[in-house]
Amino acid sequence: MNSFGKLFRISIYGESHGESVGIVMDGCPAGIPLKTSDFEAELARRKSGAKGTTPRQEPDIPRIMSGVFNELTTGAPVMVQFDNTNTRSRDYSLLKDIPRPGHADFTGQQKFGGYQDYRGGGHFSGRLTLGLVAAGVVARKIIAPAKVESAILEVGGSTQIESALDNAIEIQDSIGGIIECRISEVPVGLGEPFFDSLEAVMSHMVFSIPAIKGIEFGSGFEAARMKGSEHNDNIIDSQGNTETNHAGGINGGISNGNEIIFRVAVKPTSSTHQAQRTMNMQSGKMEELSIEGRHDTCIALRVPAVLEAAAAIVMADFMLQAQQTGRIFKHK
Repeated sequence: MNSFGKLFRISIYGESHGESVGIVMDGCPAGIPLKTSDFEAELARRKSGAKGTTPRQEPDIPRIMSGVFNELTTGAPVMVQFDNTNTRSRDYSLLKDIPRPGHADFTGQQKFGGYQDYRGGGHFSGRLTLGLVAAGVVARKIIAPAKVESAILEVGGSTQIESALDNAIEIQDSIGGIIECRISEVPVGLGEPFFDSLEAVMSHMVFSIPAIKGIEFGSGFEAARMKGSEHNDNIIDSQGNTETNHAGGINGGISNGNEIIFRVAVKPTSSTHQAQRTMNMQSGKMEELSIEGRHDTCIALRVPAVLEAAAAIVMADFMLQAQQTGRIFKHK
């Protein structure tokens, strides 16, 4: 449903054009320093306004509603809320009857019987990732000294990001991208085989981010083209360090102490200025649809902050589970 995690458990809420969006974090340890300014840097990375992103501008000011006293977490659920202040719901008035290709308009209508908030994508909107970024800020504090970083490897099938963006803007169409995420200073032993392997839980969380269509760890799909002797990572010391990292820092679903590396595929933004064909549910006939509103040319540009937050949330949950069971891990 709308919750994730075992010990560090998050619950997401809100709609794109509703009153607000936000996150509730349960299981957050007491005594963690936390104030509203702690969120500023990560929220700024997710913000729109740069070339290739939506012109919709929101202040994205976090309001800590509970779980913090004297700028320290109390051990109670931490709730962070963001008010929606810049909406244009009229841009979406036709979409109740004419679902956009690539969006959740049709599936949402069928699943919820027409009661869903369809404005701006409603509860399916990428706007809700604000809550994930906020939870990621707290999760980073829990997992320190482990660090999570990401980089955009390509957009629109090109490593020349600026030129690919310029071309997409010129032809008024959207493009996707590939992002790599790295988690360093990871302790050995995180992950619970079989169904709660580190890859399984990380993939579960990552696929909750709108627009993610694929994930690979380490050498990923390239491993299918390698021999076993090529893909195996030779262990070079008693700490488990390896010569290579084709496994992406995970063996048997458990962290091996090396850097965790994975890449994700981000699809092109479904909303595009290009005219498309879709079904008018009232007339029962297909018709041409030109999508109005404010949309990202390349949503992948804003995903790194969200992806890092998602990874940090998973790592925080696993680390708290390790503490609870009394297992001892060594940071390298």
